[in-house]
Amino acid sequence: MADQTPLQSLVACGTKLWLDSVDPKEVAVNRALGATGATSNPIIIGDLIKTGRFDEPMTAFIKEGLDDEALAWRLTDMLVRQAQEVFLPVWESTKGDDGYVSFELDPLLEDVKQTMPIPERSKRYIALGKEWSRNHRNRMIKVPATPAGLGALEEMAAAGITLNVTLIFSERQYNEARDAIWRGARRRPSLTGFKSVYSIFVSRLDVYTEKAVPDLSPAAQGQVGIVNAKYIWKLNQQFWADKKLAIKQEMIFASTGTKKPEDPPYKYVEAFAGSDIETNPPATNEAVQKSGRHFTRQVDKLPPKDVLIEIDSKVDMQKLEETLMQEGLSKFAEPQHNLLKLIADKRASLPKAK
Repeated sequence: MADQTPLQSLVACGTKLWLDSVDPKEVAVNRALGATGATSNPIIIGDLIKTGRFDEPMTAFIKEGLDDEALAWRLTDMLVRQAQEVFLPVWESTKGDDGYVSFELDPLLEDVKQTMPIPERSKRYIALGKEWSRNHRNRMIKVPATPAGLGALEEMAAAGITLNVTLIFSERQYNEARDAIWRGARRRPSLTGFKSVYSIFVSRLDVYTEKAVPDLSPAAQGQVGIVNAKYIWKLNQQFWADKKLAIKQEMIFASTGTKKPEDPPYKYVEAFAGSDIETNPPATNEAVQKSGRHFTRQVDKLPPKDVLIEIDSKVDMQKLEETLMQEGLSKFAEPQHNLLKLIADKRASLPKAK
């Protein structure tokens, strides 16, 4: 339809548009543009603290005697709750299929300096998942597809926690996560209300192949993240097809912001149009809205066969996964350290909090 905005056409062709932010201003703007969910992480929370717009609640939390770590979680919880309120009507109208806000569990469990044994970390994820999901109808608990995270999923799913598995780069990680969650879900008294999503990272794969596989042809370079995610999307469709569930178990296409200046800002948004969920940064949605594009279903369309054969022959997916997981883990814990330092600095600078 000619009178649709680009984001309206994206939603109309079958994509659920989620926002990669819990900034109350961005949530309001993007809800009006068609967004039906959101997600948070320590970088998002840190950037919001830097604006100074949350000095008042932070001062109140400091006066309560909260230390830096407790304050970080209280502020995260507050912002996620506010976003949940905005999207709750969506959750209610879709009977639990949409309208969620993701809450990321403690990234320091994956710190490279972490000495806690993996089984203990898994137990910690389970305990935190129960704590932060309690009494929240439209909150998703975000857990990484690391050994410790994967080891927690079955018990969390069995406990009725709605899960978003993040930091997925490969088919192997997706299969492990999905199978663990499905084992756990079948231990529930009922599958009514069972929802799970799997966040596959996209643009990071193309950043990797630029450096690690420079001899890919121009037709294949920049397509690896898209092809990988589409393969996994299809696997997900096939797995759940015969399970007769009331609610969809979906892929989240994450890391949809482009990294190369010469790429159009809608490159990844367009590639996955038509199904499941896209979690887009506010800047990506803004650029997409200005693009004038009309989106149609592309999620089940792949590049030509010769491009697929080239990618398959030249890209070592096991090496790709190992490299990106290593990078991903350092990127995962570092923002939480930065957030805690930011809170400590803010504590020292807030006049009323001293």
